[in-house]
Amino acid sequence: MSKFTKDADWLDWHPSPSKPVFKLPAGAVDAHCHVFGPGHQFPFAPERKYTPCDASKDQLWALRDFLGFSRNVIVQATCHGADNRALVDALNASNGLARGVATVKENITDAELEALHQAGVRGVRFNFVKRLVDALPFDSLTRIASRIKELGWHIVIYFEGQDLPELYDFFTSLPTTVVVDHMGRPDVSQPLDAPNFQLFMRLMGENQNFWSKVSCPERLSIDGPSKHYLDVVPFARNVVESFSDRVLWGTDWPHPNMKTHMPDDGQLVEMIPLFAPSTELQRKLLIDNPMRLYWSN
Repeated sequence: MSKFTKDADWLDWHPSPSKPVFKLPAGAVDAHCHVFGPGHQFPFAPERKYTPCDASKDQLWALRDFLGFSRNVIVQATCHGADNRALVDALNASNGLARGVATVKENITDAELEALHQAGVRGVRFNFVKRLVDALPFDSLTRIASRIKELGWHIVIYFEGQDLPELYDFFTSLPTTVVVDHMGRPDVSQPLDAPNFQLFMRLMGENQNFWSKVSCPERLSIDGPSKHYLDVVPFARNVVESFSDRVLWGTDWPHPNMKTHMPDDGQLVEMIPLFAPSTELQRKLLIDNPMRLYWSN
């Protein structure tokens, strides 16, 4: 049995989030969240860059029900590396109400990929945030992409806005549907017409296989929670209104590696109608798009 001590500066998830006034439509999907461990049952990876608190599937289901979501898309956290056991355990316990995005290595077998598919995995995540990885995964992504395409899976990429110019040509060469985490982490202190955000909008506009999560205002905001992360709203609304059939939303619970504060998940839900101001846009963002991407095969 492994025992883990969370990082000294680790912030635990919010113990008592507020009940959102905004009522989620029936069938809404939290399309970006994680499970951590519990570490004694599903050990964290030796090569991890951080050691989190435990955040179990049961605690995730409790948050889902409290906020009013119906389903979850659980994304493999980097603290677990390519050991997807905690993810698969959560998917198997979800009664079909969760799908997954895994992390895999090149030596994964076809049988192992098929087992992940049967558990509910529908995508593979690759991290291009330089502070979170030892090396950028260009070669392995290229080789894995051709294999997962046969399963109808997609690729999820995590990168920071300032790095998009050097990554653009590689990303647009990928053969599958590609989902970008958190709008490519734009610098929201800059105007909407700043070069990096406009390059992201071009990426979305010229490549119909690209989707975006309009998530994590708590990571992007300069103004912070006291001003309700409102500086993120113009960016998210721009993406939602421009690409309404290719956007997703998620809590990012339990909010790994937050250093300044721990967001209130209820407050994050309250931002949805600011990102997607009409009932039609909310339905696409929360139901139609994630169901098409994760539950159609």
